[in-house]
Amino acid sequence: MIRLLLAGTLVFVTYRLIRKTIDEVPDDFDPILLPAPKNDREALRQQSAAMGVDPRR
Repeated sequence: MIRLLLAGTLVFVTYRLIRKTIDEVPDDFDPILLPAPKNDREALRQQSAAMGVDPRR
């Protein structure tokens, strides 16, 4: 029973901290958006290169 109480308390405190952090982010904050690849072939090539393998279709 005490374990359940401690787990619930931990979840609640974590939830409150996350909500507070989210609320502190300004509304005009824009994340850095990466440009979209020109086509699927280029995206596959980039992903494969990042993983260190040859692309296959």
